[in-house]
Amino acid sequence: MTYMAETTDLMTIGQFSSLSRLSVRMLRHYDLHAVLMPEHVDSLSGYRRYSSQQLQDAADIRNLRDVGFGVSAIGILLAARHTPAWTNALRVQRESLIEEQRAAQGRVSLINRLLDQGEHLMSITVSRTTVPTMTLACLRGIVPTYSDEGQLWERMMPALGAQSIAPVGPCGVIEHDDQYTERDVDLSIFVPVAAGTTVEAPLELVEMPARDCLVARVVGPYDQITAAHDQINATIAAEGLRIRSDESLAARAFNIYLTTPAEVSAEELVTEVYEPLA
Repeated sequence: MTYMAETTDLMTIGQFSSLSRLSVRMLRHYDLHAVLMPEHVDSLSGYRRYSSQQLQDAADIRNLRDVGFGVSAIGILLAARHTPAWTNALRVQRESLIEEQRAAQGRVSLINRLLDQGEHLMSITVSRTTVPTMTLACLRGIVPTYSDEGQLWERMMPALGAQSIAPVGPCGVIEHDDQYTERDVDLSIFVPVAAGTTVEAPLELVEMPARDCLVARVVGPYDQITAAHDQINATIAAEGLRIRSDESLAARAFNIYLTTPAEVSAEELVTEVYEPLA
């Protein structure tokens, strides 16, 4: 009689599935991996039975699954509930999902450009120009990706203010890497300054000579800059031009920001992308 009373207080796998919102298939999967095992399994029939106290475990498992944790991680995290390890794991997963969200939004933006390419191409115009000599106050650093350029500006702006340095034109960025790189990008951000200006660390002064360049003028969000490089490359091929390939800083591609996000909306941004020519 005691055995019957104990088992009749338990739920069938179907009842537990209905209450927990986990399918019978997934409950069997979690049992197989020792993540959520039934309170009792009949030795003859193999029927699984669950207790009401296991519903909280089921809820935690479902939530962890829905935010992207695999079955092995779920088992570890269940044992770490109410500890710093649980909180830290969730925070790390949140950052990973935010990064995935950014990447997905970038892919959506690219699809939109491909679907409506004519309109976006109209927002990018390519011309050839001679860039005059410039005196630049620069800050060089390595950032995780191109989109993290703002980390350098957060360091540079206070330095400019502390040294009472006033820009005389729009700011920009120079790319030091010989190739496009996905991580650890070497950049110098800059503001043009009057001739004779002096700077102190972490800033450095750079004198840039006049240069013959192709320039793509981009109106709109920064995610069009790659398309601007594509149009520059198409112009180089169509006109038989050669890019400058020496090791000097003057040979590096650079951008000039005629407007910034602090001044205008993303759709109103104006950026010039420069490629020095041989």
